[in-house]
Amino acid sequence: MTSPPGADGGGEVFRRVAAALRNAMSDGTYTTGSLLPTQRELAERFEVSKDTIRRVMKELASEGWIEARQGSGTRVIKVQRIHTDEEAGPGLLRTVVREAFGAEDVTLDVFSLTAETLSGHLTEQVQRVREGEIAPRSITVRLLLPDEQMTMPYPSPKDGSGDDRLAVRMHELSSLHSQLIKTNLEGLRRERLVPEMSWEIRRVRLTPHSKLYLFNGTIALQGYYKIVERRIELADGEELDTIDVLGLRAVLFRYVKDGNPNSQGSVFFTDSQEWFDSVWDLLASPEVR
Repeated sequence: MTSPPGADGGGEVFRRVAAALRNAMSDGTYTTGSLLPTQRELAERFEVSKDTIRRVMKELASEGWIEARQGSGTRVIKVQRIHTDEEAGPGLLRTVVREAFGAEDVTLDVFSLTAETLSGHLTEQVQRVREGEIAPRSITVRLLLPDEQMTMPYPSPKDGSGDDRLAVRMHELSSLHSQLIKTNLEGLRRERLVPEMSWEIRRVRLTPHSKLYLFNGTIALQGYYKIVERRIELADGEELDTIDVLGLRAVLFRYVKDGNPNSQGSVFFTDSQEWFDSVWDLLASPEVR
């Protein structure tokens, strides 16, 4: 039975319905070109108000999943939405980070090369907390980064020389952004703006082939670091031809854990979380500064 207006429990119900529909389009329940059920049917199925369904439809349309046409219903136009962080608009990572930090209890597990992309998005959320736009009860962040003592295949000189200035540059970049993340979160704790605050950075002797973000026990974003040839300018102005990876422009794929443990999104998220926990517990060591 459909719930009366105002009985949906606010943003949590909205996010649950939106996540379930995203997953249904990703796992093939609704394929490209197919029609979604009517708003009335969706409201009855999820036991929410039609106003909530209208809000969800507007959100999914803005993300590029669906298109509504007068007289012909709402049609699926893309089944696995992807973005890059350099696309016009907010970008998928920024959107998901904003949604995640709107929850009462925020959890974020990340495995990446330098945390450069993440630090900017977290800075934005810290500002939202300070301005009173959001007020999470707890924030827990675990950041997993490569061990700075290990030799990695990228970035490296294209000519195969033993020049270690590229590695030094990357370590400095990693340290800069990990420190920014710690400073921002420590500021919220010191100012007592978030009642429960926890964060930790660990280093592991693994070279990331992709970046992984796990949000609030529900949403996973994963994107591959594509190997490229590019010219890098060093601090002294010298330019080197290198083998490097695309980080800021990595294409991200979204997976949503829903009520079906066998759905594509649920399986991917659960397996990714178990992998992250095992590396965190068994291979990684706390960062020492």
